Formats: sequence, structure tokens, C-alpha cells
Amino acid sequence: MPLSEHEQRLLDQIERALYAEDPKFAHAVRSKDPQVHYKRRIVKAVLGFVLGVVVLMTGLVINAGTTTIAISVTGFLLMVVACVWGLTSWKRMTGVGNEPDPGTRSRPNGGGRRSRTGFMERFEERWRRRTEGD
Repeated sequence: MPLSEHEQRLLDQIERALYAEDPKFAHAVRSKDPQVHYKRRIVKAVLGFVLGVVVLMTGLVINAGTTTIAISVTGFLLMVVACVWGLTSWKRMTGVGNEPDPGTRSRPNGGGRRSRTGFMERFEERWRRRTEGD
């Protein structure tokens, strides 16, 4: 939704006041690209995965009995967490998963509108139909 002229003038005025008050902060906020943040998180996730592999292999090589299993499991969990964190960042960076699902069904009375319905929404719709006598 576009801003009105008055709102745009107010926004410009706030922006100028921010630049006048703290130009270093204003420049840092304005120049940040959200994708840079996600790329940095992906690099950290890859490093975490590699560290998990190292810990897992260390646990397999050490002959210390029960602690070997604990070290190996810790390495594996570190790998899983790093993968989930990296994939989440990658999805947010690329926008994958934000599109509507092509397999979703439209509601019978929705006028052709496609929507994802959850369990509770389907349950409420059935209850509404039952009480209305359909």
C-alpha cells in the first residue's frame, strides 16, 4: 500500500532527523542488506557442521568407553543443528517456501479463492455447516 504525500513527507523528515542526530548509525542501518546477514549465518552453519564432523570422528577414534558414545552423539547433534540453521537461513535468503503451495485445495464456498486451511478451520467449517443444517 503506497504512502500518502503527508506520510511520505513525515517519513522523509524523520529520516533527515536521524541522519542529523547520528549519521554513522543511520548509514549502517540504511546500507544493511538482509541477505548479507543470512549469508553470514550460512557460513557459520557450514563451520558448525564441519566442527560436528570433527567431534563425531574424534568420538569414534577415541577408545574411552562410554564417553566415546557421548562425544559422537554430541558431534552428530551439532551437525543436525547446523544443517537446520543453515537451511533455514538459506530459505529466508532465497525466499523459498514463501510461495503458496500449488497442491492446496480451494474452499467449496470460497468463490475460487485458494487458501490453506488448518485442522481447526476445517473443524469450525464442519461445525458451522452442521449447525446451519446443510
